[in-house]
Amino acid sequence: MTSFKVPSFQDRAALAKQAKQKALEKLKAKPPVDEAALAERKAARLAREAAEAEERAARRAAEAAAKAEREAQKREAALTAAAAAPVLTEAEKKAARDARYAARKQRVKR
Repeated sequence: MTSFKVPSFQDRAALAKQAKQKALEKLKAKPPVDEAALAERKAARLAREAAEAEERAARRAAEAAAKAEREAQKREAALTAAAAAPVLTEAEKKAARDARYAARKQRVKR
C-alpha cells in the first residue's frame, strides 16, 4: 500500500486550472438560447401577470363595495336607533333623575 503524498503548490494550482477549464467547457457546451421559446415564455408571463392584476383589482373592488355596504348598514342602524329612542320631556327626565337619587339614598341607608 502506498503512503499518502502531500500535494505541492504546483499540483494544487494545476488541479484548480483543470477545474476552471472543465467548468468553462461545460458553460460553453450549453445550447444557445432559443429566441422563439424565450418570447413564448415572456408572453405567457405577461398574460399571467395581467390576469393576476385583473383578479387583484376585482378583489379590491369587491372589498370596497362590501365596506361601503357595511358603512351604509351602520348608518341606517344608527338612524333607526335614533328614531326609535323615545324623546323624554324635561319633567320625565327630572322624574327619572329623582328616582335614581332616591334609589341611591336607599342603598346608602342600609
